[in-house]
Amino acid sequence: MKTWQLQEAKARLSELVKRASTEGPQEITVHGQAAAVVVSAEEFSRMKQEKSAEPSWLEVLQRAQLEDGELVIERDRDATDRDIGL
Repeated sequence: MKTWQLQEAKARLSELVKRASTEGPQEITVHGQAAAVVVSAEEFSRMKQEKSAEPSWLEVLQRAQLEDGELVIERDRDATDRDIGL
């Protein structure tokens, strides 16, 4: 991945965008620290589809095979029964 300083990225934006399309993600730094990554529209669309393919926690729980249709969570009380010197 090519790294661009912000000043250079602003001055050569057309080239940066072309390279994102042909070479892959392009990193932009500010004061030597990574600040942003430019990706092609195609790559961004693919990333959005991958993310939406992951089920939410609600979907995971709804799909789970739960006994009697309920989710029962019991708290382990042993961890809270300890003496702490203050």
